Amino acid sequence: MKAKLICICLIGTWIAPTVFGGSIWAKRDLNTATVYGDDTARKIGDVLTVIINEASKVDNKVSRDLKKSTNRAVDFDGELGITTPNHNLIPRMPGVDISATSNNQLNGQADYKDERTLDDRVTLVVEDIQANGNLVVIGTRQRDIAGDKQTITVSGIVRPSDISFDNTIRSEQVANFQIVTKNEGVSNTYNKVGWLGQIFDFLWPF
Repeated sequence: MKAKLICICLIGTWIAPTVFGGSIWAKRDLNTATVYGDDTARKIGDVLTVIINEASKVDNKVSRDLKKSTNRAVDFDGELGITTPNHNLIPRMPGVDISATSNNQLNGQADYKDERTLDDRVTLVVEDIQANGNLVVIGTRQRDIAGDKQTITVSGIVRPSDISFDNTIRSEQVANFQIVTKNEGVSNTYNKVGWLGQIFDFLWPF
């Protein structure tokens, strides 16, 4: 029995140096995913998705009604009222009878309506970090579908606390939010006035 115990102790002494204490805290491989990882944008070069849901509606109505009427009359019989029993101290002047009437009227009405809705998702890149920790982001998305080209450029300033757990943020939460949309292609010709219409608008501005 003692021989067996001595044998077991010798084997344990020989194996023990090959066991590394603290191996359960070994550094994780960066290529492997982790349950507790945080993928929200924090550093320069990180990406952030902006959910764009913009709706604008403009309804301007202008009505103006201006009217001016002027009526002037002058009636002078030539007598200045300075006379004596025998003669006038001041010669009599010819009488004057003048009347003038003028009317000026302007009626104008203008009605302008514009309704636009933009729903999209654009992924931006963190370009800079301000002193207070806010992120300066900018990104561009381009689409080319059947000859219709659309380019969307979005930029703004994002507060890290507004970023959702899925690394998204709504467009109304972006400070200094700027969005520029350019369309080129077949459909663009139906959204602007032709050259002949522009000439008529220039020659006939009323």
